[in-house]
Amino acid sequence: MYTEDDLRTAVASGAISAEAADALRNSVRASREAPATDEEHFRLINSFNDIFVTIAAVLLLVAMAGIGQSFTPNIDGPPPSSGLLIAAAAWGMAEFFTRRRRMALPSIVLLLAFVGGVFEMLLGFIVLGFSGDNFEQNQVLAGLFIAGAGLATAGAAYMHWRRFMVPITVAAGAAALTVTVIALIVTALGPKTIDDPQTVFMPLVFIAGLAIFAFAMRWDISDLGRQTRRSDVAFWLHLLAAPMIAHPLFHWLGVTEGQNIGMGAAIGVLVVYVAMGFVALAIDRRALLVSALAYVLFALGSLFERFGAVELNVALTALVIGSALLTLSAFWTPIRRQVVSALPGDLSARVPATAIAAN
Repeated sequence: MYTEDDLRTAVASGAISAEAADALRNSVRASREAPATDEEHFRLINSFNDIFVTIAAVLLLVAMAGIGQSFTPNIDGPPPSSGLLIAAAAWGMAEFFTRRRRMALPSIVLLLAFVGGVFEMLLGFIVLGFSGDNFEQNQVLAGLFIAGAGLATAGAAYMHWRRFMVPITVAAGAAALTVTVIALIVTALGPKTIDDPQTVFMPLVFIAGLAIFAFAMRWDISDLGRQTRRSDVAFWLHLLAAPMIAHPLFHWLGVTEGQNIGMGAAIGVLVVYVAMGFVALAIDRRALLVSALAYVLFALGSLFERFGAVELNVALTALVIGSALLTLSAFWTPIRRQVVSALPGDLSARVPATAIAAN
């Protein structure tokens, strides 16, 4: 199986011409009766060896975590030595499996382990510095240190990006910066003055999700044909932004309380999901639909239960949502064509081409 990255490398090395690569893309596009953009490609697994290496890497990382834990067994929080060993091991393995072998799935896991290890190490040092009652007494200073840890983690992600250029790295750095901004805002407001954290965190997460979504669109617009690494970067940014947008929306509708919701809230959930569907079709990204799926299943199940289908509510919910998603997947291109054609001219030019534009 050859990916877009492999085609670009072959063209750059002179193995095939750019015209031959374009001809291959057009042939695949015609055989699937859909433009390449609608397939939303991203590299995950090239062969079973990717899974084999990933399992081995995870085992080694778990071992590093255990060894690090033994250095500070009595710490009340994440041990910094574990984070340090995890980050060091992840970087070392990336030098071979990412930089030399260019294996997709191990590269993703090693990046997440590196960023997570750096953040764990910094949090561990913060916990050591604020042991006992010091954390309660110095919440402002602790908040500033947490913000600094997020910023330092974002810097580590940037270093990893410069070295290995793994597409998910940009999303990991954006997540770290989000932690920094939220920590600074909460610290500025004063943690002791916040009676209900949800009233502060939910709007901040929602705004951050919109900002990351806009950032993802910048990467998407720079590669409307989705033939470069920039499209992969946008994919992971959309995957990060989607739950950050969806969760606050459905929280405000009352879905996250874990109880049966009223008919008005259930209808509101369906309306929001349909709106997300139009956005997903317009930008040709399915992350919004996937991130909100659990909320829609819960809301639709509550609706069926209210109409008396108590025993069959789960089956009916799965039938309706599954049928709708399969229909949308089967007719994604023609439905998307209608959505894009309804957009203003300047907006339609900033989204990936539909089947009409591809012909």
